Amino acid sequence: MDAKKLWILFRSMFVLSACTFGGGFVIVSLMKKKYVEELQWLGEDEMLDVTAITQSSPGPLPVNASVIIGYRMAGIIGSLVAVFGTILPPMIIISVISLFYEQFRTNYYIAIALQVMRAGVAAVILDVVINLAVNVCKTKRLLYIVMMVIAFISVYFFDVSAMIVIFVCIGIGLLDLFFNAGRTRKGDAK
Repeated sequence: MDAKKLWILFRSMFVLSACTFGGGFVIVSLMKKKYVEELQWLGEDEMLDVTAITQSSPGPLPVNASVIIGYRMAGIIGSLVAVFGTILPPMIIISVISLFYEQFRTNYYIAIALQVMRAGVAAVILDVVINLAVNVCKTKRLLYIVMMVIAFISVYFFDVSAMIVIFVCIGIGLLDLFFNAGRTRKGDAK
């Protein structure tokens, strides 16, 4: 086990988690920049896979992502280090806020700061959505692109539950895998 790699993993997860406001999708963009572009620990496709798995798994997206990335980098110890680095900042921040809840709730400046942060969070989430959509389009698989468009329309316009969309996409993906595996076997038999 490389202690330096574990320290980098802990520190980067800690900093990302401490600077992430607005929920799980925000951290995906930051993780991509850190682990794909800066450290080059993951490829673009791997990060897309991590995002898909963490979205469809129960639990907070940042914690799920840290489990996968930590395991990929250093096995079970890496997962534990990454999860600890991810959950520590919110625990500290929420503990401090709970001590001063009444002051936070009624402070005009904090309320304005939180409103302004929403704009930044929206921009980061939009960045994640665009990157994910571009990666789906890069596959050049019509099935995936059509599924993405139908999923968006279903959720946005018809208020279909995200869980239903995820389960339907998993089902279609498994059927696609099954049929493509069958074609591959038939092609190998010739």
